Amino acid sequence: MNSRSLLAALMLASLACAVQAQTPKEHYNTETKRLATRYAEDKKLCSEESDSGRRMQCLRDAKSEYDKSVAYAKAQLKASTAKPGVCQDCGKVTQVVLGEKAGDSSALGVIAGGVAGALLGNQVGSGHGRQLATVAGAAGGAYAGKKIEEKAKSSKQWTVHVQYDDGRQAAFTFDHDPQMLTGDRVQNANGSIARR
Repeated sequence: MNSRSLLAALMLASLACAVQAQTPKEHYNTETKRLATRYAEDKKLCSEESDSGRRMQCLRDAKSEYDKSVAYAKAQLKASTAKPGVCQDCGKVTQVVLGEKAGDSSALGVIAGGVAGALLGNQVGSGHGRQLATVAGAAGGAYAGKKIEEKAKSSKQWTVHVQYDDGRQAAFTFDHDPQMLTGDRVQNANGSIARR
């Protein structure tokens, strides 16, 4: 190997290292300068065309190629600067609401309430009035018995509202205190959420 080929090989190697050492933004700037220079040269070539129709078509083609190349360079820059490993199911707690979940009622509450209401209604008035009071007492008692049983079986419920990083919103309910506060970072986990 002679000294010229060795020198050329060293220059190519150092150029390759310089290109690899560029940041994505530096690479984008270098590429857009190269594309602008190429576009200027293409416009010069087009201006040498004697036919005006062909000259205009040449300029349109050169502009189209330039625009496509710049768009491709922008897409590469965007892809290279995207954060790796971005969490798609991560977000932030926007609100935690403590509420009460109504308990389930059963026939027992309705029957007990109806019997108690009928007994109380039966003690009012006489004749047809007593019968109407008994029926009204039974109906009112049944409704009251249902509500009393629901209240007795009610429990606390925590609703956690989440704003995901991609803009989606969701709410998750817990029957125990999830120990989350507004502003906490969370991530989806098995159909629910967990702190990150």
